[in-house]
Amino acid sequence: MNIVVLVKQVPDTYSERKLADADHTLDRDASDAVIDEINERAVEAALQLKEAHDGEVTVVCVGPDRANEAIRKALSMGADKAVHLSDEALHGSDAVQTARALAKVIGTVDGGFDLVVAGNEASDGRTGAVPAMVADVLGLPALTHAQELAVEGTTVNVTRGTDDGITKLTAELPALVSVGEKINEPRYPSFKGIMAAKKKPVAALTLADAGIDAGEVGLANALSTVTAAAPKPPKSGGEKVEDEGDGGTKIAEYLVAQKII
Repeated sequence: MNIVVLVKQVPDTYSERKLADADHTLDRDASDAVIDEINERAVEAALQLKEAHDGEVTVVCVGPDRANEAIRKALSMGADKAVHLSDEALHGSDAVQTARALAKVIGTVDGGFDLVVAGNEASDGRTGAVPAMVADVLGLPALTHAQELAVEGTTVNVTRGTDDGITKLTAELPALVSVGEKINEPRYPSFKGIMAAKKKPVAALTLADAGIDAGEVGLANALSTVTAAAPKPPKSGGEKVEDEGDGGTKIAEYLVAQKII
């Protein structure tokens, strides 16, 4: 079984995140960068399937050269190889452009693929749409928000939790599955895995290598852009209510003024 896992490098959740003043795109140099946590869970899901069915796990990443660090983390967990699309022309690409680029890169994977695994949404953009878009471009069934994942023969089975209960999804391979936080707990890379990752192949592609026209990506061609940004206002000290026998009334009046009740 050949499995492709989509991986993204994002600003560390505990670092300050901000947009660049010049074009309102993510300022990647303003914070530490890490592999997105949801992608670690996607890698873990792929590795568990590999251990159950044999095969190969290929990491696919679109991002700047620095994203190689996230790729190596996935390889140190146990993935076999990687493909990294890095090109200055990608700067500012929106979700649609990114999905199309990812689909192109997936098409370059040696040996093809049976299953694509991704996280539901990245912790920086949070569009939550890229996996389904990739599936649409590739003409694959999309089984999203998986909290359980299994493959039986040529069938992939997914369990999704909803507000109304549990939903079971089934599709024939090849297919794409996006996973949620409840899918698993990702393994920690061992020292042996970290050392082995240094020798695993990472195919570095430019747009031309992947067969992508520069006019199809980038900020100038994006379908959506950020036109302005402002920092979140600081929290106020709140309003203190002195109870002089009418505390309940004062609280109710405050809630009405805030349109909470």
